[in-house]
Amino acid sequence: MIAVVIDFAEKVGKFIDSAVTTREIVFDYYLNFIPWINGLLWPLFSLIAVIFFTSRMAKNSEIIPILSSGVSYWRFLVPFMISATFIASLLWYGSNYIIPKSTKIKNDFESKYIRNSLRTLSNDIHFFLNPDEKIYLRYFRKRDTSGQTFRLETFQDGKLARYLKATKIEMKKPPNTWTLYNYEIREFHGMRDSILNAKGEKMDTTLNMTGEDFIKNLKLMENMTSSDLKSYIERERERGLGTAKAHTIELHRRTSDPATIIILTLIGVAIASRKTRGGIGLHLALGIILGSAFVILSRFTVTFSSNMSLPAYIGVWIPNMVFSLIAIYLIIKAQK
Repeated sequence: MIAVVIDFAEKVGKFIDSAVTTREIVFDYYLNFIPWINGLLWPLFSLIAVIFFTSRMAKNSEIIPILSSGVSYWRFLVPFMISATFIASLLWYGSNYIIPKSTKIKNDFESKYIRNSLRTLSNDIHFFLNPDEKIYLRYFRKRDTSGQTFRLETFQDGKLARYLKATKIEMKKPPNTWTLYNYEIREFHGMRDSILNAKGEKMDTTLNMTGEDFIKNLKLMENMTSSDLKSYIERERERGLGTAKAHTIELHRRTSDPATIIILTLIGVAIASRKTRGGIGLHLALGIILGSAFVILSRFTVTFSSNMSLPAYIGVWIPNMVFSLIAIYLIIKAQK
């Protein structure tokens, strides 16, 4: 509810200025905003809930009799682990298959009424169609799906074997049939080459690209289920467009966040099961400090992975690995 209030205060001006109905705001936006924000905050919610619950048990001297009666500390952890695993499973399924579908509705609403998340690549565009074919387009026009100054370079054994130039390229038939105007084809055969100059002529050809390749949705990966993400990543790799690192990070994050719930639950129990004079306040402060440290470390490693050579899965899982060691240490040192 706090997140909804803050978000509404930020966007209410744009709601008033745009032609949006109350029904759309409630059912299209906020009904789908709630799963999205929950998906981000569930690990923190779990930590706070565990600290509140366990700290209250410690304050009421309920934990000491349990352990004194012969119940081991590991047996004491079992209900927490069952609950954490259940919540983590819900989050895993939601993050991979449910939340992306509702997030797409939310993002479509934002794109229509608040800020457009679509960006058109219009100038000096370079990308690979596959590992052996690369295109360049000086200018792309979305209105009629056409471009100026087109070049297709074909490589063989790492060397340029052929290139095709055209002054203009235009979509003829979706999804990937194009017409080239004033084209020239040059092929290299060792020390010799051959040139076909077709000035004033046009040619139809099939290229492994569509008009949508020039339009980037900045929130595309949020809208994809994990199955769609895997297909997208595989397609980008086959085309030689790198490793789609941001999408790979998002894919790993959807598994690491549920694991975070289990780790933070262990930390919360270890902190809050010890009876102290500070009570819930002290336990909650320690939990918030650890939770904040986890978020900072997570953002740092993801940024490092996005912009540097750190593999995506390592950048996403480093916080969990570090805090797993902290959780094990705290459990070992917990009052038993």
